[in-house]
Formats: sequence, C-alpha cells, structure tokens
Amino acid sequence: MFMQIAIGAIGIGVVLMVGYLVIAQVRAALPTSTDGNVPAGLASTQATVFAGFGLIAVGIIVLAAFGLINIFK
Repeated sequence: MFMQIAIGAIGIGVVLMVGYLVIAQVRAALPTSTDGNVPAGLASTQATVFAGFGLIAVGIIVLAAFGLINIFK
C-alpha cells in the first residue's frame, strides 16, 4: 500500500518537473517585446508548479513517517 502511494507521488513529481521545465523554456524563449501579461502569467504558472513540488515533498515525508510508525509498532 505505502509503496503504491510512493510510486504515485513520484510519478506526479516527474510530471510536475517536466511541466516546470517546459514552462521555464517557453518563458525564456519568448521575446522581450511580448505583451506584459504573458511573462507574468508564465511566472505565476511556474510558481504554482514549484509549489506543487513542495506539496509532493511533504506528502512523501508524511508517507515515510507513517511507514516508519507501522514498522516499529
């Protein structure tokens, strides 16, 4: 059970990482003369994906804690 959840969390983390890299590359490739809303929107999206990394990390830490608690019961 714990292994399946951990594998799912890792899969979500990989998807977030790919999304983060794609957004970062698109943001870097845009010319500076683009409408001001586009870079701001991409920066916001990039920050949201980065926050998702933090949530995945917290989830993995909590999962590991529950696993250790069950092992030492």
